[in-house]
Amino acid sequence: MDFSHIDNNGNAQMVDISHKPEQIRVAVAEGEINLTPETINKIRSNEIAKGNVLTIAQIAGIQAAKRTHEIIPLCHPINTTKIDVSFEIKNNNIKVTSQAKSVGKTGAEMEALTAVSAALLTIYDMCKAVDKNMMISEIKLLKKEKNNV
Repeated sequence: MDFSHIDNNGNAQMVDISHKPEQIRVAVAEGEINLTPETINKIRSNEIAKGNVLTIAQIAGIQAAKRTHEIIPLCHPINTTKIDVSFEIKNNNIKVTSQAKSVGKTGAEMEALTAVSAALLTIYDMCKAVDKNMMISEIKLLKKEKNNV
């Protein structure tokens, strides 16, 4: 079996995408963080000492998605045209969903996954003083599509 990120000598390599056509690419990812109901209430009422948790997590997700190629070693820099990070708050968890859009030769799935991961980690960081049992889980790609320009 051939692996696109390994050369004939077994060394890591960046995949050559120069032959691929420019396409509109969309990827959607999600993940969640479990928190105590007390922490959820503090987030809802903006009582976390570090600030507005979801606004800061949203910005962190967007920033991280734009820098994915700097974090993931063999990831290509892409022309992101839209990154959205949204939240669904439940009694004991917050689901984070991201959508990344781009126009280019390779996909936006790593950007969507990175946005979710950074947003979840930011929630964790901002709430760690009040909740010692948080757990991040279920980070996954939900959708990936590409269409001709």
